[in-house]
Amino acid sequence: MSTAGDLLRVEDLQIELITARGVVRAVDGVSFRIGRGETVTLIGESGSGKSTTAMGLLNLLPEDLAVVSGRVLLEGQDTIAEPDAMRRARGRTVALVPQDPMTALSPVHSIGHQLREAVVTAGAASGRVGVQARAVRLLEQVHIPQPEVQLKKYPHQLSGGMLQRVLIAMALAGEPQLIVADEPTSALDVTVQAGVLDLLLELQEQRGVAILMITHDLGVARLVSDRIHVMRGGRFVESGEVETIIEAPAEQYTRDLLAAVPRLGAWDETPDRGVLR
Repeated sequence: MSTAGDLLRVEDLQIELITARGVVRAVDGVSFRIGRGETVTLIGESGSGKSTTAMGLLNLLPEDLAVVSGRVLLEGQDTIAEPDAMRRARGRTVALVPQDPMTALSPVHSIGHQLREAVVTAGAASGRVGVQARAVRLLEQVHIPQPEVQLKKYPHQLSGGMLQRVLIAMALAGEPQLIVADEPTSALDVTVQAGVLDLLLELQEQRGVAILMITHDLGVARLVSDRIHVMRGGRFVESGEVETIIEAPAEQYTRDLLAAVPRLGAWDETPDRGVLR
């Protein structure tokens, strides 16, 4: 994976949320970078600040409820100082794959309607025929069979894994250089998770797209990451190359996350039982 130049550089990002109980500092001075073609993962338990970090750098937090400071340099342009720059970049230079496809997609519009809307918004095609052809091609790229048929369906008619692929297709509509994947496998079973992760890695290999992965699962991070930032209480408690974090974690919190990754037990070879223990 290439590291030729930083596509995204985040410097001293701080996010304060205005709540009924007062101001909460949800993200407290985090800094990281993502090179072109790299996968960088933010990992931590629920409430650690990882998704808030992603939404903050994408300028997707409510302006009346969040105060964001620091610097977010996307291709060298500070999108906190110039919020319109991130608005122009979303869907084109950078795209989001949301966490839960069942809530991210409108239940009253067909898959085709929503995907075509993403294509038009990204300026990826024009004219009815061109937009439809682009939508079909996007579903083909994420390995959804019979794309013309699937475009006519509604979200409730597709499985969770298929819907997650639809969200990835929508993210790809504008040929982004960076995909922010917010817990893209958390709502899926293990087998389907593997297929979605394989798809993201395949797309990265083919397109050279960078990925910011948000997850609570070190097993997922191990498979896809170049670097990992372990987050707790709005701060990074440990950062490094994936091999270092996985094989020799320095912090107890990271070791606890590793211990939480499910593992198969030993196989009991007793002929009359043959059960897992």
